[in-house]
Amino acid sequence: SVESERTGKNVVVAIASDKMGTGDDELGSRLINSFFKVLPLIQPLPAAVVFYNSGVKLAIAGSPVEEFLKEIETKGVQLYLCTTCVDFFSLKESVTVGKISDMYQILNVLNEADLIIKP
Repeated sequence: SVESERTGKNVVVAIASDKMGTGDDELGSRLINSFFKVLPLIQPLPAAVVFYNSGVKLAIAGSPVEEFLKEIETKGVQLYLCTTCVDFFSLKESVTVGKISDMYQILNVLNEADLIIKP
């Protein structure tokens, strides 16, 4: 696990949807876009972000948050995409960031976290 220098905590962000919150889908899209726009500015950055269900749609070419994901990946944040989810949405050829991972690896990343942020 990668621990932050400042807090000593292993923070993981869990993204279960391509929207943030429930209710209005357009608002949910705006919120998740805003979340990832601001995330690269946060110090310390999380150790990892795991994507599952429709959350994997954020890690593909043309995603409104693709550039922000590339930025945090460059800064050392590990990005894990659920392979079952990528296959379900037929996105394998479109993935531009992160590593396609099985549920065992995603569960280990979550299990090792001291704090899980689920927007």
